[in-house]
This record gives sequence, C-alpha cells and structure tokens, in this order.
Amino acid sequence: MKIGILALQGAFAEHAEVLKSLGAEPVPIRLPADLNGIDALIIPGGESTTIIKLLKEYNLLEPIKQLIHKGMPVLGTCAGMVLLAKKISGNNQESLGAMDIEVKRNAFGRQVESFETDLAIPALGDKSFHGVFIRAPQVQKVEQDVEILSQIGDTVVAVQQGKLLACAFHPELTDDLRFHKYFLSLIPGDTIAKRNNR
Repeated sequence: MKIGILALQGAFAEHAEVLKSLGAEPVPIRLPADLNGIDALIIPGGESTTIIKLLKEYNLLEPIKQLIHKGMPVLGTCAGMVLLAKKISGNNQESLGAMDIEVKRNAFGRQVESFETDLAIPALGDKSFHGVFIRAPQVQKVEQDVEILSQIGDTVVAVQQGKLLACAFHPELTDDLRFHKYFLSLIPGDTIAKRNNR
C-alpha cells in the first residue's frame, strides 16, 4: 500500500514510521504530482491555518478535494481533523470541507494544557487506546451520517464518515498501531490490486 502523508508542515515523520511498521509505503506529499498512485492520504497535526495556506500555495487544495470526492480514504489527526471539517467554530478559515462535522480549534487550551488519557475506541477492540492531546481540537457537532468513534465524557474526539477518519489526538505518538491499522483497513483491496497490475 502506498500512503501519502501531507509533508508541508507538522508531524509527518512520525506517521511515516508507523506506516513502515505496518508494511505500508509512506509517500511524502509536497506537490500535486506526488499524489499520483497513492491509495490513501494522511493529513497530520501541525498548524491548520499554515497548512491550508501552503495547500493553496503549492496547488494541492483542489487535487486533494477531488481525490476525497472520488472516495479516497483520508485520515486527519489534530490539525488534520480541523482541515477535514465542513465548519470551523468561530472562524472563517478555509478547509477541505469533506466531513459533516463542526470543529473548534485549540478547544482544550494552549500547549501547556496538553494532556494524555486512555480512550475507549470500540472499533479498535476492548483494550483502551492511549490518546496524546496537544493543542487539540474538539468536535462540536456531527451530522447524522457521521459515526462517533470515541468521546471523553460528552466531548467527541474521533469520528468516521465513510472512508474519512479524523481524531483530535496524535495516534502516531504512541506505540499502539491499531488506529493506523484501522485506517488502512478502509482501503479497498481492489484499489491496490489495480495499481499493482498496471
């Protein structure tokens, strides 16, 4: 599997290491041509306003929107979750507008208020998943066709809509590979077979 990782800014190197551990090939995405031949895409944490600015500057915004429209699986972590949301609370910031969720940036507070906690994520099994939250966003609202994967109390921190997956925490900063493994399971087998037979 070839998995693109948006590598304009943020924690893309850590995602690459996790993918290698799972036997997938990470592909850094910096230019539109880099998108050719990938099976899925990860949008990592970082600064969402900076990432959207760079997406436009490097002419990546529209090509990524088109791939999402065609059904490509996409994982957004932290800032990536913000970029996938159709609405960003109290902010006119542009996004990819892919998921029917409303997200609030830095909802848990500043860098010094970062925290870690064990999360129940039934989609990954009974064992809890260690969530690392760094200037994390929160999902404020979800539409009917969005599945809530994990919450802290009433606060939604992970969601799925079809082949789109988003979380407020950083799964790449733990030794637990299950979140990425779950993401890779969203890639249709025939997609990989077709590419390998070209």
